[in-house]
Amino acid sequence: MLSAYLFGADLTDSFDVRDDIDRLGVVSAGSPLRISEDAIPYLLSAADLFTILLSSAGAGSSYQFLTGHGLPNLLPYCAIGILAGLLYVLRMGGRGHYSFLDAMSPRLGTGEIISCWCVTALLLVLLAFLLKIGPDYSRGAFVVFCFLAPMSLFVARCLSKIILREAVSRRAVGRRHAVVVGMPNEIASLRSQRLLARFWAGEVKSFTLSDADPSVSASADTAVMTSAIDFVRRHDCREILLALPWTDTMRLEFVRNHIRVLPVAAQLLPDVSVRSLASNRSSECVRSLAINVQSAPLSEAQRFVKRTIDIVLALLALVFFSPIMAVTAIAIKMDSPGPVIFRQDRKGFNGRRFTIFKFRTMTVQENGAAVAQATRDDPRVTEIGRILRSTSFDELPQLFNVLMGTMSMVGPRPHALAHDVQFESMLRDYAVRQNVKPGITGWAQCNGARGATPSIDKIAERVRLDLWYVNNWSLRLDIQILAKTFVEVIKQRNAY
Repeated sequence: MLSAYLFGADLTDSFDVRDDIDRLGVVSAGSPLRISEDAIPYLLSAADLFTILLSSAGAGSSYQFLTGHGLPNLLPYCAIGILAGLLYVLRMGGRGHYSFLDAMSPRLGTGEIISCWCVTALLLVLLAFLLKIGPDYSRGAFVVFCFLAPMSLFVARCLSKIILREAVSRRAVGRRHAVVVGMPNEIASLRSQRLLARFWAGEVKSFTLSDADPSVSASADTAVMTSAIDFVRRHDCREILLALPWTDTMRLEFVRNHIRVLPVAAQLLPDVSVRSLASNRSSECVRSLAINVQSAPLSEAQRFVKRTIDIVLALLALVFFSPIMAVTAIAIKMDSPGPVIFRQDRKGFNGRRFTIFKFRTMTVQENGAAVAQATRDDPRVTEIGRILRSTSFDELPQLFNVLMGTMSMVGPRPHALAHDVQFESMLRDYAVRQNVKPGITGWAQCNGARGATPSIDKIAERVRLDLWYVNNWSLRLDIQILAKTFVEVIKQRNAY
């Protein structure tokens, strides 16, 4: 089967599904729609929920019709179907049966389907007893539902595996690139045991460090790590796998210090010595023994929640402030020559460049290798600009940045590229600020760390506050920051 071949395929420096499909003689047609493997668990769970809902409605209507009662009210049966579907999906998802690897496996999981459904049915019986819904729901229909649902789930699982294999063969479903950083012998051992190929049905890119002493190969290893970081950013990789000897603490610390600037998870795989102690050397065994060296600041679910809130708040803010923004645009145009909107390149999430929008408040529009920070009573600031900067209304066009996805409502404030270069040379952890999206306001700003940074102490304090936000993000914290921002705007502290 295709999935068995994929998971057992040999791994070279680059492992690509398309190449192996072509070797099998399968025609791979291009597809305009490409779904990430991250969406597969959600699609599979939604399919199971829909299947159970249809089974409940079908069981109720068919039983009532066959017993001569005509077509029943389907609302109670749909409600039971939704409840049963949620219980079943939560249990199956908790056991990892909706993962991409499980879906691609040739195993149908008949035992898991039956056991999870039996538990679901028992919970439904308990709820029916406690809530006394027996008169509204036919017991005969419930029995039919209990037999029909697992058979439907089994058919749905078979169809999903067929559809998913076909989608992978056509590259309509693709996995993100996996990055492996390690020593030559460790990577070669993983390759020979075909462990990495079983982790991924996408491309695995290896970056090999030198075998020489770390003090001798520091420059060469730094170049390798720079290439790995660039690759992760270009391909939006989700995880880095480290194939390093566990006893080489100097090399581990070296790699860890470099990947700190990336908003991705990193796992240290068991080395040859550790794997030799395990009787089972499967990919599942390697995963279970891996050490989590670094976690992503925000999970996929947290990013989704934060992004949803950003869109809602940005739209509401634009509606509310649109009259003020229109008056401001007219005032800027009348006050001094030049464009209404000031554009400048900044670094955003994961070091990606974007163009930030602000109302123009100065007579200059610096956006190059040298950008002078604004100071108190700066002669470059226009008359209307002083009002806008003191009230922070010059930041309102960044609501469009939020809608475009380059910024968030809350996050570390982005600096000009020239300042990024300067600050990165002064502070080692400065780039870690880019592990989340930059924001219109942030933890540093609502704690008074805003305005110019003429000394290293000033920028160090701002970075400290930004890193605290990155490491302690929560929805509650974002709401707290937004509330404190209004107080800071009224205080006009360090606003010039």
